[in-house]
Amino acid sequence: MRSKRCDGAMSQVRVVTLGCRLNAYESEVMRQHAAAAGLGDAVIVNTCAVTSQAVRQAMQAIRKLRRETPQARIIVTGCAAQIEPDRFAAMPEVDTVLGNAEKMQARTFQGLSTADTPRVVVNDIMSVRETAHAMIDGFGSRVRAYVQVQNGCDHRCTFCIIPYGRGPSRSVPAGEVVAQVRRLVAAGYPEIVLTGVDITAYGLDLPGAMRLGTLVRHILRQVPELKRLRLSSIDQIEADTHLIDALAEEPRLMPHLHLSLQSGDDLILKRMKRRHGRADAVQFCDRVRRLRPDMVFGADLIAGFPTETDAMFRNTERLVDDCGLTFLHVFPFSRRPGTPADRMPQVEGAAIRERAGKLRQKGQAALAAHLDAQIGRELELLVEREGLGRARGFAEVKVDTDAEAGELLDVRVTGSDGLRLRGERLAPKCAP
Repeated sequence: MRSKRCDGAMSQVRVVTLGCRLNAYESEVMRQHAAAAGLGDAVIVNTCAVTSQAVRQAMQAIRKLRRETPQARIIVTGCAAQIEPDRFAAMPEVDTVLGNAEKMQARTFQGLSTADTPRVVVNDIMSVRETAHAMIDGFGSRVRAYVQVQNGCDHRCTFCIIPYGRGPSRSVPAGEVVAQVRRLVAAGYPEIVLTGVDITAYGLDLPGAMRLGTLVRHILRQVPELKRLRLSSIDQIEADTHLIDALAEEPRLMPHLHLSLQSGDDLILKRMKRRHGRADAVQFCDRVRRLRPDMVFGADLIAGFPTETDAMFRNTERLVDDCGLTFLHVFPFSRRPGTPADRMPQVEGAAIRERAGKLRQKGQAALAAHLDAQIGRELELLVEREGLGRARGFAEVKVDTDAEAGELLDVRVTGSDGLRLRGERLAPKCAP
């Protein structure tokens, strides 16, 4: 789980972000709304509910924040608060609970300044049909910014509670997306990441033929000064033809995709209610890699899903090699009350932990092999902070340079420690 702190000096509001990139974007919107409303000394906790552990970690963070800031008003929002508002309202450390729709509305924060604001403001997320959109100016350092293009999910994977925290799938109109990208690029951001809950469902609720691939092309055409465009996690079975073509033909679209694979066994995928089979995943990776040879794949994988046998787990292990996966996010299966998977025959906890450990080892070996293959190559690096940047294919690179965050530079890879590359800065290329 990633945590990010954003401080608005004028409003004295601290935002603590737990979970996904979409939460990171929404935290910036809340910080902006809180500052505009003149909200006093407060801490906003933007929670995650992807696993039971994520909810427990959110509650631990809230208790710690109360000890650290005894006088501050603690406002809890995000997916965990949307799904279990009473659980957070029962915590003595919490002053206010906001739903996922309410947290994106300026009037919510204007209302928080009044004494008669209800303690719990959480409405039916399933009734929401539009995504509240706000223009933001930045994310702290001028390196990478997230732009929301979609929210919610219409699928019902048996392990997932997130649709009940995010509501139905809904897309941000393309014109608003382009305007936000243009605004951030003008503010100095060289890289933009398109984010959402199910971004490959983008456009299905909009008039016309706009899909994710069409949107990508539209952004690159309308904002020629954008240097790098990156996608967050995608559901590869929903990837449209325009997206495949854009990956093949648009050098400013980064050669890194994080896939929602979850398992490499067909029966488990069926029990998960996924929309793809094992062969679909392998074929997708093969197809994209033929079109874009430098493509790097990451993936979400679940270890120990209910009914998973050793043989089924080995199919998932083999998927790492068969798809050529590099950056793995491994999740030990976590029961979520209210999901169908919670009622299925469970795998023993020790077996889940063992399988998750094996998958992580597999992922570490795959990453090390990928990094070793980069030695001797020349790569474009986006500097994130002093001495560290990120390549187009998402690998971290350590480089001895005084370049500023946000600067793009060319490096030659000289080595790897298995987790990051080492590189030396190359002299700037002369213009023809």
